[in-house]
Amino acid sequence: MINSIALTALPLLALYIHFPWCEKKCPYCDFNSHQIKDVSSLNSKLAGGFDEQRYIKALITDLETELPNIWGRQVHSIFIGGGTPSLLSAAGMDQLLGAVRARIHLEPDAEITMEANPGSVEAEKFAGFAKAGINRVSLGIQSFQDQQLKALGRIHNGAEAKRAVEIALSNFKSVNLDLMYGLPNQSLDAARSDVETATSFQTPHLSLYNLTLEPNTYFANFPPELPSEDEIDAIFEQNLALLTGAGYQRYEVSAYAKKGQECKHNLNYWRFGDYIGIGAGAHGKISYPAKITRQVRERHPETYIQAIETKGNALIESREILAKDLPFEFMLNTLRLTDGVDTNTFSERTGLPLSVISRGLHAASKKGLLDENPSKLRPTTLGLRYLNNLQEMFLD
Repeated sequence: MINSIALTALPLLALYIHFPWCEKKCPYCDFNSHQIKDVSSLNSKLAGGFDEQRYIKALITDLETELPNIWGRQVHSIFIGGGTPSLLSAAGMDQLLGAVRARIHLEPDAEITMEANPGSVEAEKFAGFAKAGINRVSLGIQSFQDQQLKALGRIHNGAEAKRAVEIALSNFKSVNLDLMYGLPNQSLDAARSDVETATSFQTPHLSLYNLTLEPNTYFANFPPELPSEDEIDAIFEQNLALLTGAGYQRYEVSAYAKKGQECKHNLNYWRFGDYIGIGAGAHGKISYPAKITRQVRERHPETYIQAIETKGNALIESREILAKDLPFEFMLNTLRLTDGVDTNTFSERTGLPLSVISRGLHAASKKGLLDENPSKLRPTTLGLRYLNNLQEMFLD
């Protein structure tokens, strides 16, 4: 049994910033998001709202606690997720990104993504976000059809979704649209309409997620009528054909992009790169020459802020990943990529010899789930279809 690791080089480093509030908690959402009870109290200290300045200050302090762990390393991307980060004011975003730039070594052409919901999109505000340094926006469209949006508990309608895409395209270098399929009572024609509408905008990137009923969500307790597995398979195959025909390449299980427009930040996750995670409930992964660590912050916004203000940090977990767990964690991420990764990436990212997963590689190849090319760790089409089964082969 191998109990130690030795990294010859450190991977790329990214920064994730979590914004935990949203206007309404969607019934399918299991992310760390907290509904603002009184939307009129946005950016205020009223009950139900959030104190923007207090949270930004906490984020900056949180980042400062991480600086000793990344000293001398360059950050190549920033992703601001949520919740709904576009609820921040443009001035607040400018203040936050200015503070980040003053404290870390950020690549000059770094990808800086912000998630946004169509219901919170305003032309003037988006222009302010772009001026602050946001160069990529990810819009949570989910569907362009009013009936489906209502079934999903979304606060926007189809017309607002289309308008949000137009505003985003006029302000940002890159735009991603998040769509869902396998929606309540969704037909093949309805799914086709959503994809055709999305591709008509010719955004550089699209994400398509199959709606699943996650634990601890409203839909888990009160499940809607969803299409059958056969119907979902038919919708997926139709989506894939439509996107391929429109010039999009599937490069990850749920991600499609025009050539050269893949999301750099998410690619870093899937290639087992490093990332600082700040904000309520944020996770982080940092590599050192002889160890790899994971961190988790306080989940509830108020608890997180109070921990920062009173203790100087909001960590609830900081642990070293055991050498025996690294193979599965690596394969859990990299096998999501349609092109996989070069075989030598395994040793570069885990500090372990490839031999520790030889039994899993052989078994997966024998079942037709993994490409037999010895220079690549790449799932086959069958492997992507049964991804969970493929990943589980590396648990041992």
